[in-house]
Amino acid sequence: MLVAIVGRPNVGKSTLFNRLTESQLAIVHDEPGVTRDRVYGEIIWNGRTIPVVDTGGYVPHSSERFEAAIREQVDIAMEDADVILYVGDVTTGITDIDQEMADKLRKDDTPVLVVANKADNDERRWAASEFYEMGIGEVFPVSATNGIGTGELLDALVDTLPEEEEEEDELEDRTSIAIIGKPNVGKSSIVNAVLGYDRSIVTEVAGTTRDAIHSLVNYEGREIALVDTAGLRKRAKVKENIEFYSTLRTERSIREGDVCVLMIDATDGLQNQDINVLKLAEKHKKGMVIAVNKWDLVEKDTKTAKRYEDYFHKILQTLDYVPIVFTSALTRQRVYKVIDTALEVADERAKRIQTSRLNDVLREAVANHHPPTYRGGNYVEIKYVTQVRENPPVFVFFTNHPKGIKESYKRYLERQFREAFGFKGVPLTLVFKQK
Repeated sequence: MLVAIVGRPNVGKSTLFNRLTESQLAIVHDEPGVTRDRVYGEIIWNGRTIPVVDTGGYVPHSSERFEAAIREQVDIAMEDADVILYVGDVTTGITDIDQEMADKLRKDDTPVLVVANKADNDERRWAASEFYEMGIGEVFPVSATNGIGTGELLDALVDTLPEEEEEEDELEDRTSIAIIGKPNVGKSSIVNAVLGYDRSIVTEVAGTTRDAIHSLVNYEGREIALVDTAGLRKRAKVKENIEFYSTLRTERSIREGDVCVLMIDATDGLQNQDINVLKLAEKHKKGMVIAVNKWDLVEKDTKTAKRYEDYFHKILQTLDYVPIVFTSALTRQRVYKVIDTALEVADERAKRIQTSRLNDVLREAVANHHPPTYRGGNYVEIKYVTQVRENPPVFVFFTNHPKGIKESYKRYLERQFREAFGFKGVPLTLVFKQK
């Protein structure tokens, strides 16, 4: 599910994005063209969590490099969206660019809600009716700056979105494994190697996978869904959009998956973009595995893999619990080890620990390293801990001073739990409540 905010430059798209997501993720400025890269967020309304992407201002036919890049990003976002919020400006009315974008949107069947922005008084709200002339959807007079009209817009958005599918009982045992990573690292090749046939087209050209491809596999008695996330479409010419398109689809696949296998190229190493993807998977509390592909191209001795692991863990820091598998989709070396590890992580994510065992480990951890005092020497005592859910695992600690538990101590407790109970590749959520 995805909502795309689109429109010509300087109509207030980023202000609307910040208002709807209750954030300040998008840079807001009066100068057109400030938003060049995509910005992702979440709208929470009426019990729904709705992924949304902000886009730059659309300028048709421009040969200026950044405007051309923005134009293609908008095209990509619109193609991937389930609902489009088209933002116009009531102070200028419908422009030639608005008309041209309306012509483009009418050719598609994606639902559109028209946001007539800057309608912050009665006269401007009456003027918003002009936007019905575009013929692309219901018009909502809104002031993104002060929030006028956003409630009605969000109600309509929720009504327009596809219904959330109820999870069927027969799907509960299915594990979804998303193969994610930059274009041309071998995502499709690893899926094909597991499936034993070419489910995805594999070429030397980065970005030949147009859409995320789901393949259902019965793997050693377990039903798994392999999701090969998309690279960049062939017709894209602007270099900046490779990351944009890859990230757009990766975001969606991470949300849908139980475990994310991040594939990296052994000859490139672990890069910032890879770490950002892992942090995104951690944010959504997904299981994680790193698959180092093209291992056959690396000159090796008996300690090469250990040196790589140490190097990765040093870079990953707080994500050093993510398992690493060295593989080659070309030679099929350890291809099945990747899937085996992903399933192990899925099992770890579904694990529930008895309360008595948790508290045994907690008591020993506190005895070895007591929480620091809080506000003028107040003694911090953690009474007990219990696991309140799995998939993903959440632990609630009861203490006399929840705010006295600092991040460093939370990380200490997490390390103690990992040493005692495993949770390989699984983000843990530790919540501290008043007792």
